[in-house]
Amino acid sequence: MRYVILTNTPAHVHLYKFAVRRLQADGHDVKVLARDYGCTVELAEAFDLPYTIYGSCDTNKASLVTNLPSHYLNIIKETLRYDPDLIFGMGAYAAHAGAVSRTPTVLVLDSEPTQVDHLVSKPFADAMLTPDSFRRVIGPNHYAFPGFKECAYLHPEIFEQDDDIRSALGIGSEPFVLLRFNAFGSHHDVSKGGFTSAQRRQLIRDLADHATVFVSDEGNECPLENLPARPFNLPPERLHDALAEASLLVADTQTMVTEAALLGTPAIRSNSFVGDDDMGNFIELARRGLVDNLATFSNVRSRALEILQQDGIQKQYQQRRQRLFEEKVNLTDVLVEVATNHEQLERVSALSRDWERPDPGQESETAVEPEKLSP
Repeated sequence: MRYVILTNTPAHVHLYKFAVRRLQADGHDVKVLARDYGCTVELAEAFDLPYTIYGSCDTNKASLVTNLPSHYLNIIKETLRYDPDLIFGMGAYAAHAGAVSRTPTVLVLDSEPTQVDHLVSKPFADAMLTPDSFRRVIGPNHYAFPGFKECAYLHPEIFEQDDDIRSALGIGSEPFVLLRFNAFGSHHDVSKGGFTSAQRRQLIRDLADHATVFVSDEGNECPLENLPARPFNLPPERLHDALAEASLLVADTQTMVTEAALLGTPAIRSNSFVGDDDMGNFIELARRGLVDNLATFSNVRSRALEILQQDGIQKQYQQRRQRLFEEKVNLTDVLVEVATNHEQLERVSALSRDWERPDPGQESETAVEPEKLSP
């Protein structure tokens, strides 16, 4: 079979990288259509994916809007030329490419706030896969799997940490912290924000008294001159190795927080998404004691210092991680199963174990409950 896979961000590359390898190993043909955004292309190169760049985008909303027409044109041209049997993606690009090329399309979604994207995508999607913690019901083709999208690459069955990461970072056995600052340039980040410049500087100074501080700054808006911190400047494919070894992650972004939780690394998340209408995956991870979702900066500072000074906390988080994965699926298995049996999704979903919706009062876009899905 022939597959087109859309990777618009670095996280999308990670989501599909192992599925691409397995499909290729089984004799299928795969074309990855990648957007030159952040380190997306660098990751596609590092993992030797068969990619073609469909366009570029800077880390700001204006760039996304300006480039949208050319992105669509290039994606549709490449899809028609390749003539796939199935398309995978995360939203409108994939769904509309499937509609124009009359190709079945599977979307993997995990962000409830992107309702506009759901509305313009779901009429053209044959299946929409979400974590079972997802707090909306999107439509009749909505399937839920027990896990998170990051389980496609951080499940213990598939993730292997590189043991020499401390040497690569240039540190010894001392504790270190990763700080991740978001650029808030995506379409779902409209009206959202995170740490201010002053808060970023204060956080660095506070944590540097207890650990070596590394900063990953998506928007390059936090210069480190005269601050006790180092830039995280390893190749991006080494980030998960560092995250697994870190004593703490503090972030105003989303994906890296889930990644830290799945690696058993204490994680603090603070941005304007935090609150009563937060995303289901962060609610579940907080309930399991793997993530702290904190709205105020003062609480972020105090909790971060508490974690760094608490003996034995790393072992606690590793135990919580182990319990989590007793209930979560290797999503790569799901993706490969769906790819090779997409015409029989009901049969695939019948292989699932039972699951429960996390909130009986969850909002719904339709009255249809998601099917259950796992390999």
